[in-house]
Amino acid sequence: MIRFENVSVTYEGAEPTLRDLSLTVPEGELVLLVGPSGVGKSTLLGAVSGLVPHFTGGTLTGRVTVDGRDTRTHPPRELADVVGTVGQDPSAHFVTDTVEDELAYGMESLGLAPGVMRRRVEETLDLLGLAELRDRPIATLSGGQRQRVAIGSVLTPHPKVLVLDEPTSALDPSAAEDVLAVLQRLVHDLGTTVLLAEHRLERVVQYADRVLMLPEGVLGSPAEIMAQSPVHPPVVGLGRLAGWEPLPLSVRDARRRAGGLKERLEGRVPAGAAPAPAPAVDGGPGPGPSGNGRPRGGLPFLRRRPRPAAPAAAPLVLTERLGVRRGRVEALRAVDLRVRAGETIALMGRNGAGKSTLLSTLVGMIAPTSGSVLVGGRAPHGTSPRELIRQVGLVPQEPRDLLYADTVGAECAAADGDAGAVPGTCRALVSELLPGVADGTHPRDLSEGQRLALALAVVLTGRPPLLLLDEPTRGLDYAAKARLVTHLRALAADGHAIVLATHDVELAAELAHRVVIIADGEVVADGPTAEVVVSSPAFSPQVAKILAPQPWLTVEQVEGALL
Repeated sequence: MIRFENVSVTYEGAEPTLRDLSLTVPEGELVLLVGPSGVGKSTLLGAVSGLVPHFTGGTLTGRVTVDGRDTRTHPPRELADVVGTVGQDPSAHFVTDTVEDELAYGMESLGLAPGVMRRRVEETLDLLGLAELRDRPIATLSGGQRQRVAIGSVLTPHPKVLVLDEPTSALDPSAAEDVLAVLQRLVHDLGTTVLLAEHRLERVVQYADRVLMLPEGVLGSPAEIMAQSPVHPPVVGLGRLAGWEPLPLSVRDARRRAGGLKERLEGRVPAGAAPAPAPAVDGGPGPGPSGNGRPRGGLPFLRRRPRPAAPAAAPLVLTERLGVRRGRVEALRAVDLRVRAGETIALMGRNGAGKSTLLSTLVGMIAPTSGSVLVGGRAPHGTSPRELIRQVGLVPQEPRDLLYADTVGAECAAADGDAGAVPGTCRALVSELLPGVADGTHPRDLSEGQRLALALAVVLTGRPPLLLLDEPTRGLDYAAKARLVTHLRALAADGHAIVLATHDVELAAELAHRVVIIADGEVVADGPTAEVVVSSPAFSPQVAKILAPQPWLTVEQVEGALL
């Protein structure tokens, strides 16, 4: 179905992105592309759809054929009946205003009969859980909802090949499982060929028939590639640590082999698993060394005068009965939230639950309809941007919203000037989060993950007391995510408060002191990370599922206990 013959792709002034790549993908297989950010995964997918080089420019040598059509001589419009494509930025694909119209547009372009279009639209609405959104304007949807619409718009024409770039990056865990189940059904029942690039391997590797590792260009079974790949999901990392052969690819496989590891870990406590200590607010005595409110060995009838507690610092973020209405939608309802300096809080919940709306309210982009919100003692919607930027910084889901200069170097110089930072501060952050990117690179030439890292560096340059991150790991590989986690931990240790909206359960397990789950605009859970995520099958990390009921969340914790 897809054939690469000695394919190289080179952009002007750069080293080849793909070099002498040869491979064959037969009909009816799901092939997963893995590798660090910027190694050419999106370029390879673009070569299949014809976007490379017809739209992106650059030079393609060698030959790419899809269903017998040479992509060098067939531009994307002549491949539209064969290849369906969803890129990293789904919003760039939309050409209509409402969900139902978008699902029908591709079929209209191919001249399908109205009856066929109607049936396929209804099927896709049900498959992807979009029925309630059919009449909604696309502009009012959350990032994850838009991603589902973009995927649906390429499913309705029933292409022979699907090319998907980070298709689950903005989806909550349940929605991601639904989308992957649909893809698997298309592969098994209809013989559709799927090429999929995804950094969240914990979601997809068990569904793949084969895995292509870049930049090496090695194609093999998931087990073969995961045994040697530098990027791998936590279940594989745990298998490597425990010495399991063959390596497990799913939680189910790992649980069957975890008995011996659980015995070795019995009675041990994860290092750093405790939540950030909350200051006393009532002036009463805190727990003593025995954890029961009195000194170890003390008698219950001997009353001791408690030491006076230090006055509690005011929370950096305080919302009380916060409500926000956006048109006909009640986006937030009676939200109570307190965030103190040094805390890292993960906001989790399904797509459209209200997480991004809450962040926008905290940064003053949206005024509350009811209740109150204070950041650093001020109402953000009533504070001038010049003053507010010194208190709070937001990295949005779409990093390009923050990037307006022509080069990475210019972005960094502007960030240093806006923050009053020492020249070179932003550039140092970029080098830490995004090694190997030259100052002269245009931001639009970066991958989605690289643009996100640049936007993070721009905001972090100002070192705001409160940092808000909306899907901060979208498009980041595991190494880049590890660098981000290290930097955010250092900021929290330095007293910065961090609130991140994320569907990345592994990130929440690694980084967050507390998890707040939002559903339909309301807070339904708020507590220490270990307590909240372990009790929730949808938001539990892989290690917690494998080693339950023991309290382990990450491979790092397990490794530390075994040393």
